[in-house]
Amino acid sequence: MEEQYKPSDLEPQVQAYWDKNQIFKADDYGDDKYYCLSMLPYPSGNLHMGHARNYTISDVFARFYKMQGKNVLHPIGWDAFGLPAENAAIQNKVPPAQWTEKNIATMREQLKSLGLGFDWSREFSTCDPSYYRWEQWFFVQLYKKGLVYRKKMVVNWDPVDQTVLANEQVVDGKGWRSGAPVEQREIPQWFIKITDYADELLNDIDDKLQGWPDQVRTMQRNWIGKSTGCEVRFNLSKSNDSVTVFTTRVDTLYGCTYLAIAPQHRLALQAAKNNQQLQAFITQCKNTKVAEADLATQEKLGVDTGLTAEHPLTGETLPIWVANFVLMSYGSGAVMSVPAHDQRDFEFAHKYSLKIKQVITSGVDDVDLTKEAYLPYGTLINSDEFSAQSSEQALQTICEKLSSQDHGRATVNYRLRDWGISRQRYWGAPIPIIYCDACGEVPVPEEQLPVILPTDMAPDGSGSPLKKSPEFYETTCPKCNKAATRETDTFDTFFESSWYFMRYTCPDENKAILDKKRANYWLPADQYVGGVEHAVMHLLYARFFHKAMRDLGLLDSDEPFARLLTQGMVLKDGAKMSKSKGNTVSPEALLNKYGADTVRFFCMFAAPPEQSLEWNDQAVEGGFRYLKRVYKLVSDFAENKAVPEMDVASLTPEQKDIRLITHTTIQRVSDDIERRQQFNTAIAAMMELSNALAKAPHSSDNDKAVLHEGISALVRLLQPITPHISHALWEMLGNKECAALAPWPVVDKTALQADTLQLAVQVNGKLRDNITVNVDASKEQIEALALASHKVKNHTDGKTVKKVIVVPKRLVNIVVG
Repeated sequence: MEEQYKPSDLEPQVQAYWDKNQIFKADDYGDDKYYCLSMLPYPSGNLHMGHARNYTISDVFARFYKMQGKNVLHPIGWDAFGLPAENAAIQNKVPPAQWTEKNIATMREQLKSLGLGFDWSREFSTCDPSYYRWEQWFFVQLYKKGLVYRKKMVVNWDPVDQTVLANEQVVDGKGWRSGAPVEQREIPQWFIKITDYADELLNDIDDKLQGWPDQVRTMQRNWIGKSTGCEVRFNLSKSNDSVTVFTTRVDTLYGCTYLAIAPQHRLALQAAKNNQQLQAFITQCKNTKVAEADLATQEKLGVDTGLTAEHPLTGETLPIWVANFVLMSYGSGAVMSVPAHDQRDFEFAHKYSLKIKQVITSGVDDVDLTKEAYLPYGTLINSDEFSAQSSEQALQTICEKLSSQDHGRATVNYRLRDWGISRQRYWGAPIPIIYCDACGEVPVPEEQLPVILPTDMAPDGSGSPLKKSPEFYETTCPKCNKAATRETDTFDTFFESSWYFMRYTCPDENKAILDKKRANYWLPADQYVGGVEHAVMHLLYARFFHKAMRDLGLLDSDEPFARLLTQGMVLKDGAKMSKSKGNTVSPEALLNKYGADTVRFFCMFAAPPEQSLEWNDQAVEGGFRYLKRVYKLVSDFAENKAVPEMDVASLTPEQKDIRLITHTTIQRVSDDIERRQQFNTAIAAMMELSNALAKAPHSSDNDKAVLHEGISALVRLLQPITPHISHALWEMLGNKECAALAPWPVVDKTALQADTLQLAVQVNGKLRDNITVNVDASKEQIEALALASHKVKNHTDGKTVKKVIVVPKRLVNIVVG
């Protein structure tokens, strides 16, 4: 028997045992399934502490439910496509495929060294043609259903690198790599009609996502952004043309004093032909970011187009301005501006001396419009026959009048926009479309899939190498067999990460995207674990994919993830760990020094999983010392192999107390992991149990039997969190089965029924002693024991006891005068 805890010797042996015996290989169609999923990692090259925390959380769930007897699927794969690999390839002058494969090999070994119980037989990478073949097939099915279309979209364009930039790659208006001023350019992009599913995506948040955090459900609701309002048409002066806007505040229509349109709006481009100032402004706007967040914070600028429109109800002439805060990609690219009741419009109106007209009043205090707009609902004024109506009334009545005059209609609008999936990059799955002069755009036939991405290319940063490779883009039309060209854009990498969890259910299926029987057996995933930073985009796209695949008859469920846990970040010195800040901690160094179990123990104990975890070297060392104490406790006990049978009828009060602590701990830990998902409190309970066991008597047969019961429970309770040491200690206790397969300890309810209980005794509200009483002691017996306490007498002698208050099962308060 090994006398000392040596994780460097122990952990590789245990991991080898798991691998050899395929302990974590899932059984399709087994009884009582449990699908535990963690967000697949990007193969950046090295694990960081965020990885360690995330995957330990999912591993705790997977191991816990496996011990509960469930058929557990806990898979792993690699989100391998994307810009970071392409940038690394440019920097290192190697093909991204080579860089990615090397990183996957490194990170695979690092994950295994953490003792994570993944089913490695289902591992795949999203850059494998056998994987992206099926997302290309899925794209074609969506295309055939009319859920895919192509249109021009404004993007950030780097004129030097000849590529589209993400918003975060635009730094001070310049390309992050080339330093060239970024332009706003319209280029053709492929879109998926996720908006066709907006209502279902929204409604199911309340109906089917009860197992998700409220914060994430709120973020999803806000992103979809359903709003009921009115579409209003403004006719242009001296023209048959018009501008349509959507507003949720049609009650403020009489306060509209100007219209604002996007720089790319057709009216803006038309007016700019004879207006050099406007032309220059539109060019200037081409060098700004197009993200909503950036527009919200940038200075509001604009130019008068010289065009005017007529107010649909008053006939007033309203100037039309081009404004940099209006996006062409949102709605109609035009807004009605009500400066008295919208802060952005207010600031713009002040800057350019535009009219401000109040049409809403609080009805109580005068509204001061000299400093800011008045935003709340109220009572209408200066609004013709609608004056004196409430905002709530006017939202309906004004819209009805507009509709009766053919100037508007009630409508529902969504903040959610269709998903632009085109990326003008190399390292991604090719979009399976062929362009033919005779036939137009033609989806690649199923028998010609996958469209394989050449993996021997090393991008240099000046645009996608696919565009420069005739071997890739020159092809023939599947319809007419004439010369044609392939699409050189690749899928947004969210495309890969929106369905990987489905493919885990049947990664060996090569005749269809999914084996419907296996997909229906495993889905939805019972538990999903990942960062809150993915709360909107990834989770929304995954939900959409799931529903779209259901509608194609590929699976039956409506939602992909029954329960969601979003873990917090790992911080050091109060900041997120990053190389640039020099505050990173290498999991590899910790594994070498303390072992995987200590790293896992710290990650689970340092903070509740949904909160940020502050790194603490002393706490890591403390966790290691605790595991050493547990090792010694069990190994010392295991030296005496013979464990007598417990004689429950003759248990002493002290032995009953140990059993009470043991079974209370089993109850608490089970609830903490399963219902509350709070691992730190589960560990705290286990530490209390191990302390009690270390002090427990061990001379009599019943002492040994009670101690064995407690130690056996402790080792199994620790197994999901510290699996290597638990494996060794379980074996040390004489068990032949693997600890990972051992049954979870069961609560003996009779052990929870204590014969005695402790009561706090107060004198005039101050704690003076604790007494032990029989659970069935009468009020009079409790009072007598409390008054007889020597510690209590020190504060009652010579005084008059006015009252004794007994709070059942809690305390005794003696009032003296």
